[in-house]
Amino acid sequence: MVNYFKLIALGLITFFALIAANYARDVAYMVHASIISGVSFGLFIWVLRGMGTEKVHAQDEYMDDVIRYGVIATAFWGVVGFLAGVFIAFQLAFPALNFEWAQGYANFGRLRPLHTSAVIFAFGGNALIATSFYVVQRTSAARLWGGNLGWFVFWGYQLFIVLAATGYLLGGTQSKEYAEPEWYVDLWLTVVWVAYLAVFLGTVIKRKEPHIYVANWFFLAFIVTVAMLHVVNNLTIPVSIFGSKSVIVWAGVQDAMVQWWYGHNAVGFFLTAGFLGMMYYFIPKQAERPVFS
Repeated sequence: MVNYFKLIALGLITFFALIAANYARDVAYMVHASIISGVSFGLFIWVLRGMGTEKVHAQDEYMDDVIRYGVIATAFWGVVGFLAGVFIAFQLAFPALNFEWAQGYANFGRLRPLHTSAVIFAFGGNALIATSFYVVQRTSAARLWGGNLGWFVFWGYQLFIVLAATGYLLGGTQSKEYAEPEWYVDLWLTVVWVAYLAVFLGTVIKRKEPHIYVANWFFLAFIVTVAMLHVVNNLTIPVSIFGSKSVIVWAGVQDAMVQWWYGHNAVGFFLTAGFLGMMYYFIPKQAERPVFS
């Protein structure tokens, strides 16, 4: 029965995404609507072909497949982000590399946010999601909560990365440092992040260990705080439902204050608290000196 609802939802998403692509007011929105329609149609076929062959997973086993995919994605996006950084550094040293034929798509102004976001959110984000799934299972002695919701978080986050990256190249951004993606990409990330919180918190709640290990508190702080920062900093009103452009609800100095409240704390909680969660698990594990909490 669940698969029938999935098919209906995916069919509707494909249909409305095609309509959005047809009525798109800018190239970035059209490309993104086309990507979404292609992804949803592919998932429709995948679900349809898999009907009647559902696998039952043992609940006493850790869900490690999604973690392996996360490690691969971390390495892939790391290479992409670092190569983009090297290329834009050469563009600064040798301006001729800002090719005339690539102006408006692959010049320094478009590639610089691609580099920073790829390294922070694609490379770092995948590392955090994968390791948090790994750590919370082993410190809770429980399989990830939510069945395949962990897979939704992983693939949903990859879709966010692709939409954000193509938006940078096509000019579909709101020009806010570390928060460039436009309104509909932000909405999608919010959905994925809420699912991420549900998976992580659900696993902690159903844990078999009496205490919550210290690393999980850091991961939880990172997930909850980043969600709050993301929502408040990206409160926008779309100019059109068929366009990527939007208007931020904050004005002038308030916009600048909210942006760098977000920017500073994104570093503090995305790049610090989450990675401290990693440290509090893997360093004591390798040193064979457990931390009790």
